[in-house]
Amino acid sequence: MSDSEDEGSEKQFKLVLLGEPQTGKTSICQRYTSSQFSKQYHPTTGVDFYLKRTKLPGSKNIALKLWDVSSTSLSGRMLDKYVFGADAIMLVYDVTSASSFENLKEWLEQSKKILAGQEKKPSFALVANKIDLEHLRAIKSDRHHKFAQDHGLLTYALSAKTGEGVVLCVQKIAADLLGIRLTKQEQEQHGAVVKAEIVQYKQEAALPRNPQTSTASAVCAVM
Repeated sequence: MSDSEDEGSEKQFKLVLLGEPQTGKTSICQRYTSSQFSKQYHPTTGVDFYLKRTKLPGSKNIALKLWDVSSTSLSGRMLDKYVFGADAIMLVYDVTSASSFENLKEWLEQSKKILAGQEKKPSFALVANKIDLEHLRAIKSDRHHKFAQDHGLLTYALSAKTGEGVVLCVQKIAADLLGIRLTKQEQEQHGAVVKAEIVQYKQEAALPRNPQTSTASAVCAVM
């Protein structure tokens, strides 16, 4: 049985968010799982976990495990533990920060090197965050798309602050993993209210392969 399967009917997927500090990885996770956004910046130490149970059109119930990885992990010893078994890796950058985009190449190379021996390769997505700050944009869309094309990446643009594109981004990544193509109407309905069980827990030291416990659980309406 693979890490993406459960004994029941629920499919489980591990989505890992990588990137430089202050690119909004934590904000994306919080926006997707609880429709919340905090203006205060608290750097992630080690890795934070978020879990959302939901359902896509024509699919079984799915559990999306979001691994919010610290930006310091690139030079640390735990990156291999974080990305191992990933079904999808989201390379996140801040559209107002050229360095956050340029450094993604190293994140991508290190991840692929670690996962070279993994039988089932994860999908990779290039995620441009903070599109609400268009007037401060440092990375033009053509540069974004060229990088994605050169490295075979899925591509998304979103704003964790406003919520624009966040739910759709994660839904489309999950749909791709399931081999489902969302219709235009389904994509437009990504803002519909969905009841989901939210579990958030934090661990800063070494990790078990499949964390199962949590420190908080709630049911919320995700817009």
